[in-house]
Amino acid sequence: MNSSHNIGCERLIVKLREGGITDERVLEAFRKVPRHLFVDNPIQAYDDVALSIGSGQTISQPTVVAQMTQLLELGKDQKILEIGTGSGFQAAILAQFSRRVYTVERHRELGDKARLRRREPGYANVTFKVGDGTCGWIQHSPFDRIIVTAGAPVTPESLSAQLTTGGIMIIPTGGRSAQELMVYKKTDGGLESQSAGQVVFVPLIGQHGWKE
Repeated sequence: MNSSHNIGCERLIVKLREGGITDERVLEAFRKVPRHLFVDNPIQAYDDVALSIGSGQTISQPTVVAQMTQLLELGKDQKILEIGTGSGFQAAILAQFSRRVYTVERHRELGDKARLRRREPGYANVTFKVGDGTCGWIQHSPFDRIIVTAGAPVTPESLSAQLTTGGIMIIPTGGRSAQELMVYKKTDGGLESQSAGQVVFVPLIGQHGWKE
């Protein structure tokens, strides 16, 4: 890691702590993943802001990435599905915890760029796919954790069906311009839900999401 990463990252860690991130494993994952390699403007890499990554998509602000990661209650050997690869930064964070991360991106250009970054340390256990994320990735289901990084009108049954009993899914749902971050836990009786607050994500486009 270079010195600019270390300085910027430690400044960001302070902001994450102030924002309510208490899981030291999440903070350590942010130290390990060089965020400046996932953005077009490295100068802003460690600012707590969302940044454009092309194709009309954004990389979420670090506090949102950290919050969603913490809400997943990750262990060491879980299989994770991410819908919306984007820059690949969230997948790289998740890869620090899990046995295997499966990530789906509908924009080929973004998916190809993220795939190239798999050479980064600690990122080799990520499997990529370009396609309709609202359909999940049934060939590798069920998943212990599912994280959706785009806003859906409702929670797609296609995704909840691919979640293991005892698993957790996080997904923003609501309108196109603002959503509520929902946390679902799957039990024998169905899905238990709670809100983790208001968020703003790009729309989840696909068969079981918004139409273009």
